[in-house]
Amino acid sequence: MKFVDQVRMYGKAGDGGNGCSSFRREKYVPRGGPNGGDGGDGGNVILKSDVHTDNLVALYFEPHRRARRGAHGMGKDMHGKNGASTIVKVPVGTLIYRLPDEFRPRDANEAWAAEEAGEVPEVRAKKTHLDLRILEPLADLAEPEAEFILCAGGKGGKGNTHFKSSTNRAPRRTTDGDTGEDGWFALELQTIADVGLVGYPNAGKSTLLGKISAAHPKVASYPFTTLNPVVGVVNLGAYARATVADIPGLIEGAHDNRGLGHEFLRHIVRCKVLLFVLDMAGSEGRDPVSDFQTLRTELKLYDPTLTTRPYAVVANKMDLESAEENLQVFQNRFPKARVLPLSAASGKALEGVMEVLTDAVQLRTSAPLAESIPEEKEPEGPTGETQDIEEERSAEA
Repeated sequence: MKFVDQVRMYGKAGDGGNGCSSFRREKYVPRGGPNGGDGGDGGNVILKSDVHTDNLVALYFEPHRRARRGAHGMGKDMHGKNGASTIVKVPVGTLIYRLPDEFRPRDANEAWAAEEAGEVPEVRAKKTHLDLRILEPLADLAEPEAEFILCAGGKGGKGNTHFKSSTNRAPRRTTDGDTGEDGWFALELQTIADVGLVGYPNAGKSTLLGKISAAHPKVASYPFTTLNPVVGVVNLGAYARATVADIPGLIEGAHDNRGLGHEFLRHIVRCKVLLFVLDMAGSEGRDPVSDFQTLRTELKLYDPTLTTRPYAVVANKMDLESAEENLQVFQNRFPKARVLPLSAASGKALEGVMEVLTDAVQLRTSAPLAESIPEEKEPEGPTGETQDIEEERSAEA
């Protein structure tokens, strides 16, 4: 099934019903006075977070959502029926934004008019591909069963019975119902998990998640096997559970959306703890030290708050050659980092990861598991000079 974590939608609340102009006319009561009822209120378009919904694919294929209008008032002081609200279920962790005019489809009104007429609209709200961080969110549905009224229905109009007075015994005045709210919105899913797995493609993130949880992410020997975030639930005993998010592999320049970096990075924004999964054996021809430096730089450039999260380093593929030597070099380079040597493929030495998950569940947002990601300096060279990784890259460029 298609996975959609960012979508654009159009919402239209129901209009209020009109008030009625009516007079009581019965046998022996020829002038009974006004008895026009009020119109019903229009229905709302409501977004509701649902634990059984894991992505926004339903809105991808049905982006126009509207609620029913209120019924008109009737005689005998009968109030019009309120319009039914439309409830749209979205995943927990969905952010809602109102789109500015420049981001809305140019022919949105024509498309809506076509849908009203029973025709298939030409505009379908696909994934927005926008950097929504420049917008202020309207709401954050971070808790289960949370509701947000996206578009409020219009109030019903008043019947002529409201306008009678001692000087106007037969008023014919009524009011029409208010127009329901409408607009274009962007919805973005940010996965909620206790721990997020961060690493390069083929570092072993999916293999690790499959070993510690009941999740079954796709595992293969080529990069970008994982294309969508996968959340696994790890049972820690004593009725404690931790959720772990496996996001697709990052590459250099992910903060600039290279390799769909924004599509992946948004899913670790809510994670309380980060686990950097590194190929310590360098089996893909990579250097673990350089990989860790690049990953932390990408996180910092995308969202500076990510560098303040508790973290640990998973030194994966320790069963391969040169892994021990690279591990020693890495620990000398980052002496303060909490390193967990293991082999995810064989399932050996996973106790350290389980301890991190246990601490994450116990502490949540309190004391960190380790110091925040340090702004490490490069070791002193022959000239005794030191440089940050960003300065070194700018000098090479």
